[in-house]
Amino acid sequence: MSVESMVSGDGQELTIQVSGRFDFSAHQAFRDAYETPASSGVRKFVVDLSGTSYLDSSALGMLLLLRDHAGGDTAEVSIVNCNQDVKKILAISNFEQLFAIQ
Repeated sequence: MSVESMVSGDGQELTIQVSGRFDFSAHQAFRDAYETPASSGVRKFVVDLSGTSYLDSSALGMLLLLRDHAGGDTAEVSIVNCNQDVKKILAISNFEQLFAIQ
């Protein structure tokens, strides 16, 4: 499992890439990725799950914490590049109501 983050050149977008299993072991690294001082001016958050093979309920909770950090109902958070298994878990959890899932 690894978590990497990158702020766009204009400082408006933060992309967080999670590889491997997205579970409780990623909690601190995921939180650190969006609470970094470099993300202070970020308006849009993108969670790239292209390398994620699995996620559990604690990962769902971490995504909700990110949404709260980003502004709650007014947050602009996208979850992108999900495989079919991950997309199914997000759909069952009704996360398409809270996030833009692509």
